[in-house]
Amino acid sequence: MSDELEPRQLAPAHLSDETPADLPGDDAAVQSPRPTTPPTPDDLQAVFDVPVKVQAVLGRSRMDIGELLRLKPGMVVELDRRVGEPVDIFVNNRLIARGEVVLIDSTLGITLTEIVRQEA
Repeated sequence: MSDELEPRQLAPAHLSDETPADLPGDDAAVQSPRPTTPPTPDDLQAVFDVPVKVQAVLGRSRMDIGELLRLKPGMVVELDRRVGEPVDIFVNNRLIARGEVVLIDSTLGITLTEIVRQEA
């Protein structure tokens, strides 16, 4: 027998109201009830300072490396979108919204026109 410890397996956390019967543990453990009201900004205070990556994607293009290296200032790269089509807004590489490009005091911005709800 070796001195190495056997790896422990952790049971996945379930978010449903059902309690899986095959999970080990104390059957008398009391689960905390789900909150009945939506979280308020005060409840989410702990995550306000978590950084996220936000991207506004105007469109995409596919080209060979040689073509990419020949690009010079003033050249046009054709994108897969037309003028007036919405811009995709990604947060941590997940599509969350669409919007329109706006110009505010010589700065580009995005006006959100649609929130994308992704079904699980």
